[in-house]
Amino acid sequence: MKIVTLCTGNVARSVMLGYMLTTLSEVNGLDWQVRTAGTHVVEGSAMSSRTRDALLSLEDLGEHRYGAHRSHQLDGGDVEWADVILTSEANHVNFVRREYPSGATKTVVLAQLLSESTPDVTFDEQLHQVALMTPSGFFDVDDPAGGDQATYNACAARLWSLSQAFASVVAHDESY
Repeated sequence: MKIVTLCTGNVARSVMLGYMLTTLSEVNGLDWQVRTAGTHVVEGSAMSSRTRDALLSLEDLGEHRYGAHRSHQLDGGDVEWADVILTSEANHVNFVRREYPSGATKTVVLAQLLSESTPDVTFDEQLHQVALMTPSGFFDVDDPAGGDQATYNACAARLWSLSQAFASVVAHDESY
């Protein structure tokens, strides 16, 4: 599965989620390729030190080269490449729908996708159903930008929980 994680600046939420999904893929033997991107990016920026420290605070996350990350603006190539685009908030879904209509059927708010998950439906069917819904801000993962380390750690903890739930849902779908 080819996954793009998407947030605003590609220096916090999408980065955290990208590393988390990469870890879960490796640990669970899943064939996932993960890219991260943002909707309004200063291209080439490193993740913030608070993002890095929040990732390092998660013992189960494993070892990664966090210094290698550079921010990337979502582009048409990312949208075409992806099987699914997992966003942090409803505004990101709306951005993809507006700027890349071809990606609308594979772009969802991660927490909204998980809230609609049912064991009787394949992941692809669930993705399609949720992608047709109006994205709800109720499921947003708040942007920690401007917050203290505790805010970043809380964001990372929420994303870690969501990423584990996502891995569980996908792992139960035998087509992945």
